[in-house]
Amino acid sequence: MGNRKKTAADKSKEAKKSIYYAKLNDVPTSPRKMRLIADMIRGVEVQKALGMLKFSTKECSSKMEKLLLSAINNWEQKTNQKAEDGNLIVSEVYVDGGRTLKRLRPAPQGRGYRIRKRSNHITICVDSKNDTKN
Repeated sequence: MGNRKKTAADKSKEAKKSIYYAKLNDVPTSPRKMRLIADMIRGVEVQKALGMLKFSTKECSSKMEKLLLSAINNWEQKTNQKAEDGNLIVSEVYVDGGRTLKRLRPAPQGRGYRIRKRSNHITICVDSKNDTKN
């Protein structure tokens, strides 16, 4: 690895040490459906967001709840504090499109309709209230 790449890699590693996040790849739900849940919890306190996800009727909210718990645990391990002590909020939620499985469904007169089974990648970042830059 060259010197320029090494310094850039070191900078990105240092920047990631201060970000508390969790990531889940290839969730078999369309990104559009998952973004509805992501918009619901973005910028909300962590305990309130967990309650919203627990009692949501959407199928994908259970996966988002599990991922949020993982992000909270990552914050606790990096800062050596309890989540109840720090006023945590969900600072960022990203839902990106993942791989798409293409299937064919039989249609009338010998045709085939294409079915796209979409998936997504979710990233949740948590931070304490006084550390966020708004």
